[in-house]
Amino acid sequence: MSVLDLIPTPVRPWAIALVLLSIAGAGAAGSWVIQDWRYGNALAEQARQSADVAKVAAEAMVEALVIEQDKRLALEGRLKDNDESHYRKLSDAQKAQQRLSDRLATADVRLSVLLDTADAAKGCNVPTTTGSGGVDHAAVRARLDSAHAQRIIAITDTGDRGLIALQACQAYIKALAPAHFE
Repeated sequence: MSVLDLIPTPVRPWAIALVLLSIAGAGAAGSWVIQDWRYGNALAEQARQSADVAKVAAEAMVEALVIEQDKRLALEGRLKDNDESHYRKLSDAQKAQQRLSDRLATADVRLSVLLDTADAAKGCNVPTTTGSGGVDHAAVRARLDSAHAQRIIAITDTGDRGLIALQACQAYIKALAPAHFE
């Protein structure tokens, strides 16, 4: 006696169909699980590769940022050195101007100018010859009033400060864009 004999005859076609459908369903479900497993592995591999690519790109970006930060720090150092150098020059020029101004105020030093000897004929009362004790090599000179000398020194000080500031600006621009000035 077989299992098929136990099933009543009118239900047998339905039972066979049910068994065949169950086998087909189990096969489909099994293949679905296998495909899901394969697709999941493929997605996991793709995600791992994407993560590796992103990691390499992030490392390259970090390296580029470190290089740019080092360049920026080096530029800041050069600019700081330039600022200190130009500040020192400006400070030295101001001190020298102040010393000269102080010496002019105390009549420790007198400023003089060379005169054109042709002007002596036009009414200038400065003698055309120097005394025997002079070291001017016979040049006609006139001493300036202390107040005029102070104004001249102030004007030259302003010019010196302007030149030092200009040099500082030029050094700053050259430090920021060195490729344009080579």
